[in-house]
Amino acid sequence: MEFKPNTLYHVYNRGNNRQKIFFNYGNYLYFIKKIEKYLLIHCDLLAYCLMPNHFHFLIEPKEKSQEKEINKAFQIILSSYSQAINKQENRTGSLFQQHTKAKSLEHYGLYAETCFHYIHQNPLKAGLVKEIERWEFSSVKEYTLTRNEKLCNHEKAHLVLNIPKDRSEFLKLSKQVLSEKMKEFIF
Repeated sequence: MEFKPNTLYHVYNRGNNRQKIFFNYGNYLYFIKKIEKYLLIHCDLLAYCLMPNHFHFLIEPKEKSQEKEINKAFQIILSSYSQAINKQENRTGSLFQQHTKAKSLEHYGLYAETCFHYIHQNPLKAGLVKEIERWEFSSVKEYTLTRNEKLCNHEKAHLVLNIPKDRSEFLKLSKQVLSEKMKEFIF
């Protein structure tokens, strides 16, 4: 994957053959700890969502981070997580699809803001929750101040993406339905 500083990226991957990658609550927490340990030293995380069979991140590489360091971080996260799940589930083989996607948002204008909200709408669109703030494994709970832990760089998100700081305004904007055209553009 190619990464440049001061550029936002939508990073995503899913289970091989669209299979589950998270089997229980602890798996999500374990994956999040890997993100904290390996990715956050190289990137600012602006949004994330962990779904039963895939994940999404909106990241911006830190100024001094090298492309190879970020790629190595993703390699370590996915490889070590896969090994743990294979052991837990008594399985072998690849857990994730072969290539993690990293889409640069450098020349897309409002796409970054739309992508931010799209990431948070995933559980709602998949029918896992009736309200986006009910999904435990996304950054919505951070932005609505219903979770104490903070993985995301809120200041950068508010500045770069024009994300409202007010909880109710944030939820109102995040719940708006994406147009069909934007859905096609995103994924």
